[in-house]
Amino acid sequence: MPDKTSVVKCLVWDLDNTLWQGTLLENDEIRLAEPVHELIRLLDSRGILQSVASKNDHDHAWAKLEELGVAEYFVRPRIGWSPKSDSIRQIAEELRFALGTIAFVDDQAAERAEVAFHLPDVRCYSAEQVAELAGLAEFSPETVTEDARSRRRMYQAGFRREAAKSGFTGPDEEFIRSLGLVMRIEHATAEHLSRVEELTLRTSQMNATGVHYSRETLERLLDDPRHRVLVTSLSDRFGPHGAVGVILLELGRTTWHLKLLATSCRVVSFGAGTVILRWLVDQAARAGAHLVADFRRTDRNRMMEIAYRFSGFSDADCPCVGNLPAPDAGGLERLHLVPAPQGPPTTMTLAAPDLGASPGTRLPGLRSPSPAV
Repeated sequence: MPDKTSVVKCLVWDLDNTLWQGTLLENDEIRLAEPVHELIRLLDSRGILQSVASKNDHDHAWAKLEELGVAEYFVRPRIGWSPKSDSIRQIAEELRFALGTIAFVDDQAAERAEVAFHLPDVRCYSAEQVAELAGLAEFSPETVTEDARSRRRMYQAGFRREAAKSGFTGPDEEFIRSLGLVMRIEHATAEHLSRVEELTLRTSQMNATGVHYSRETLERLLDDPRHRVLVTSLSDRFGPHGAVGVILLELGRTTWHLKLLATSCRVVSFGAGTVILRWLVDQAARAGAHLVADFRRTDRNRMMEIAYRFSGFSDADCPCVGNLPAPDAGGLERLHLVPAPQGPPTTMTLAAPDLGASPGTRLPGLRSPSPAV
């Protein structure tokens, strides 16, 4: 049975007599009720994606959605004559969502039954329930981050990015350069903390320790002058990637303790983790401090270990490692690096703070990509 307790990630709409009033192919007068329009905007603002599974002529139906002013809200729509279950399965696959995170609304009981039979994990609702959807727990995330509010635009930018990559014939690095990537590393504020906590909890492949930091713990660290909580965001000519990385660092006079580095798997192919690490190594070199990084091996974070090793971190013994307090979590290793100055990234523009300054110091201006050194 579908899990009604987890939040829906994507609501798939039928069109005729569900999203709009009337039947398009019968030349009815098609109207979009204002409460439905409000619901579409509300779900979008909560970070819930929306799509369409409709048995209609595609061009005719899409033109009507554009005329009604709501076409932009729907990602990966399926409008044609396939079974609704096939359309919903394709939508879930393209969004990389589990079927249990998909909901479907349709005025026809037979269509809902067809979907429920073939896709039992999909949550189905009748058109009569549309007015109550906004108040249901599964459509009401506990927190809505800035990234959530931009989720649809980020997915749409991702689709355009994928299309551009499929038509690009040069080396991968040249494609990355063509994106006009801009990375920002900044001191986290209270407004960032929900997304920072989410990154520590949900990121697994590019998470150095797998340790979850609660919002309360992060708030305490923000107030601790020895700690730096940093959040990384990325954007390019297609649009935002959102917040994609978190750094938790304790600054000592001669040793900087990297307690956590986590980056979203979505940006691994752009070399985001390498850029973050090179910037951090350069900052430590400027301060004359050794770097010690916490690391815990898991079945999924092999890529993070490779990134650390490639950056020069090793198991070499150094008194600075022994001077740190014993790890709070079991299974943690400590990797050591004597940092050397690093050049700026060659595939993106970087704006980042001086870690020797106070957390409130304004970011320097963006630095344009430089030739490789």
